[in-house]
Amino acid sequence: MLTTFRLIAGVLLLALVASCGPSKFKTYNGPPVTQIVVNKNARQMLFFSGPSIIAAYDVGLGTEPVGHKQFSGDGKTPEGLYYINRRNPESRYHLSLGISYPNVQDAAFALSQGRHPGNDIFIHGQGPEGKVLAPQKRDWTVGCIAVTDAQMEDIYAMVKDGTPIQINP
Repeated sequence: MLTTFRLIAGVLLLALVASCGPSKFKTYNGPPVTQIVVNKNARQMLFFSGPSIIAAYDVGLGTEPVGHKQFSGDGKTPEGLYYINRRNPESRYHLSLGISYPNVQDAAFALSQGRHPGNDIFIHGQGPEGKVLAPQKRDWTVGCIAVTDAQMEDIYAMVKDGTPIQINP
């Protein structure tokens, strides 16, 4: 009786795991990502291991992609040197990696103008919103860097917290 119960429980557990579909969490066994470079004009994000480019992705940016983010709500993607400082496995946009914007200079400038610098800038997937907006308008985020959900799964696995990200005009 106990053996039958264990067999049935094991089959049910296996069926439950199989019904969950493929996991969005991948493993990465390649060379370490030592720097990310985003070239906003080219809408391209490059992943480096030392001097070698190991991956490249086309990206979408904020709704106002020209210029450096200065204030909350300006629709701009920051420019300059930042760091990957957090990850969100439950992101509304599939998966996301946080960018350390605003830095001290960004915050000081915005405050000197009596404004808020904004925050919560991420590299993220499309999620349901981006799947609707991205085909209509390439630059659809509020200042983040967007890729497809499948690409974000790869990026999420490749990049460690603390990785520098240089965002160029």
